[in-house]
Parts: sequence; structure tokens; C-alpha cells
Amino acid sequence: MKRFLRILVLALTLGPALALAGEPVNINTADAAALEQLKGIGPAKAKAIVDYRKQHGPFASPADLAKVPGIGEKTVAQLGSQITVGARNAAK
Repeated sequence: MKRFLRILVLALTLGPALALAGEPVNINTADAAALEQLKGIGPAKAKAIVDYRKQHGPFASPADLAKVPGIGEKTVAQLGSQITVGARNAAK
């Protein structure tokens, strides 16, 4: 029983991180809550991404995320394969 509980706690703890690691977040469609799940993206940056997208339209590539005020190329590089802009990025 103790082993089962340990496995359950581990699964609940790592589950969201593992799910996120397997599926990139589409920065053109994700809401602020989904963007906040990305490492290095808190509430303020998530809101900035959504606001930028509303004003300027969809991102053409993940690198365009660096155009958002408060997000630099270093953050974009750290996000790496965790983000996508949709089907066009899937082949890359």
C-alpha cells in the first residue's frame, strides 16, 4: 500500500510536467493559463504574449516570441521545443 501511495504521489507531481514535455504549447492559440505552464513564463509574461498576439496577429515562428516586451531571445531559446506556432512549425 505504501508503494502504491508513493507511486500515486509521484505520478500526480510529475504528471503535468510530463504531459507538457510531450506536447508543445501553441503560442498562437494558448490562453494565459496554458502559457504560464511554460518554464520562465509567469502571469505577467503570459498576459504580455496574449496582448501582443491580439494587437499584432499570430506569430509566424517561435522566434517571434522575442518581439513581446519582456521576453528576450534567451527565454525563447530556453523554451525550445516546448513551444510551437501550429502545423507550420511541426515539420521543423
